[in-house]
Amino acid sequence: MSTVAYETVDVFTDRPFAGNQLAVVFGGENLATDQMQALTREFNFSETVFLLPPTVPGATYRVRIFTPESEIPFAGHPSVGAAVTGMRHGLFPPGELVQECGAGLLPVTVTAAGTATLTGATPRLGDPLDPAPLLTAAGLTAADYAGDQDAVPRMAGCGLDWVFLPVRREALPRVRIDPRLPDTQGFCDIAVVSWSPDSRNGFTGEAYARVFTAGGAVPEDPATGSAALALGVWLVAGGRLPADGTSTYRIHQGIEMKRPSRLDCTVTATAGAATSATVTGPVQPVAEGRIVVPPFIG
Repeated sequence: MSTVAYETVDVFTDRPFAGNQLAVVFGGENLATDQMQALTREFNFSETVFLLPPTVPGATYRVRIFTPESEIPFAGHPSVGAAVTGMRHGLFPPGELVQECGAGLLPVTVTAAGTATLTGATPRLGDPLDPAPLLTAAGLTAADYAGDQDAVPRMAGCGLDWVFLPVRREALPRVRIDPRLPDTQGFCDIAVVSWSPDSRNGFTGEAYARVFTAGGAVPEDPATGSAALALGVWLVAGGRLPADGTSTYRIHQGIEMKRPSRLDCTVTATAGAATSATVTGPVQPVAEGRIVVPPFIG
């Protein structure tokens, strides 16, 4: 019976059993997509990443990223987790790396201490959305809303798109996302965010966030790197971070899930539009072993 090696890690935390869980699978070059999907369902984390040899010039390594439902082109905590875990296993040295994934070739900087900084793909920004149905879908009321004329709900992304809903800090523990969101609003990925321009920790501002995939097998994420990158795009568009230059911001997530996480980010903007964003965090090893390769499915 054939097996492949794996390691489970916790991402965006300085200690195990916090942050976001990730399974990193090695030696899967000959696995079919259905086999990767079956392994992902077995781990049943929000995402599983398969660390593979690169297929294009300039890439250090390649990843394929799966949720329990399907393969996705990009995600933040699998990218950070794969880079640090691959470095620790001696697949490549610390330093400047290039990750090949469905979103293209993305720069990643890995330190020997076990942190990684990921640069997202080209920023995207959607049109403003009506806050009322989003508040209803989050189980909140108009009194919980914290948007203004510029900082309105809208989609933003740096490789993976999220809809951002600004709320008051005290509303976050009461958020209950309606699993019918994809049917009622036409999307499933939503980040409910409370923003403070507090710079006491040396950042331009800090956010407290809860991030959901409505109707998914894992409906809430304790740390979401792709949403952290996209938040910078949204903050610049909403006038909550400077329109020019590079700003820093920190995100606190996973508190309500008892898996506290911290994501340190930058966003660079020109003339009121984000041009690039980064997210940085540590990765903690938790468990390792081998798992049986599933038979071909379908």
